[in-house]
Amino acid sequence: MKRVITIIVVVVAALGAIAYVLNNNKKKTKEKTDFIAKGSGAVAVKIALVERKEINLDFTANGTFAPNKELEFSAENSGRVSKVFVQEGSKVSVGTVLARIDAEILSTDRETAEATYQNAVKDLTRYESSFKTGGVTQQQLDQAKLAAENAKLRLKQLQRRLSDANIRSSINGVVNKKMVEVGAVVAPGTKLFELVDVSKLKLKVNVNEGQVANLKIGDAVQIQSSVFPDEKFTGKVTFIAAKADENLNFPIEVEVANNIKNSLRAGMYGTALFKFPKQAPAILVPRTSFVGSVSSNEVYVLNKDNKAETRKVVSGRILGENVEILEGLKEGETVIISGQINLTEGTPVTIIK
Repeated sequence: MKRVITIIVVVVAALGAIAYVLNNNKKKTKEKTDFIAKGSGAVAVKIALVERKEINLDFTANGTFAPNKELEFSAENSGRVSKVFVQEGSKVSVGTVLARIDAEILSTDRETAEATYQNAVKDLTRYESSFKTGGVTQQQLDQAKLAAENAKLRLKQLQRRLSDANIRSSINGVVNKKMVEVGAVVAPGTKLFELVDVSKLKLKVNVNEGQVANLKIGDAVQIQSSVFPDEKFTGKVTFIAAKADENLNFPIEVEVANNIKNSLRAGMYGTALFKFPKQAPAILVPRTSFVGSVSSNEVYVLNKDNKAETRKVVSGRILGENVEILEGLKEGETVIISGQINLTEGTPVTIIK
């Protein structure tokens, strides 16, 4: 009996909760309806005045600095590391020897190849002399020439490999990582050093479609760093992506000249200040004025009878939350910026302040 009573109480409570929720939703729906339509069938809307305003295209974008050049040096020969001439943080220039790999076997091979080449040259000289007197055939002379050429190529190959035993820097920069020690045995492809060049850096930022339209390669850019607020840096645009990323932003790269002390480091945050010449004033309306989207080129204006009137326009640049109007609107007119979904041509409206 008690179980039956408990079930009845639970059911009654559930029905009461459902009734409360339905009644609450009904009130909210009524409030929304009253908000949209006030008065005798008029649709509640918000409006904005069509004005001619100054246009400021300047904007800023934040990003991180990346090294202008970054290279990893790997061993090209097998052997034991006999010398390491740099440490992490060492400054190097093009041609600086970073380390040396024991090349005793290569050196022996090169000497053997040198002797083989010299013998081949002597043999070729004898064959050429004998050919003039008929002592050897043309075929034998050609074989001697081929042997001399092959010996020469073999010698050059070993000289190159012997030269590669000295690991040399191919850029000016700083040793960021040293991944080898004296005595280590390395194989071709073993990573030895990571070098970075921070005399110039790349500030990587993202801009939107309205901003990228005003940029071009070579544009001068002012750069600020929160770490060095009193330092002034300059840069220029060196890359503009041809395609937007998944967030509809366009990656931009700005080459930045570091100061004498190379204060800026890769990985720091930076701010790019994009500045443009002063623009002539233009007619602007809020972006929300358009029916659907800006591409529709259609807005509603408020006529003297407080009714919505459809107007075709020609839109220009998108400037933040505003859109430039090239044709279709005049200063002093009023556009509707919200509630368009409930409007048709000639719909009476009431203005929400």
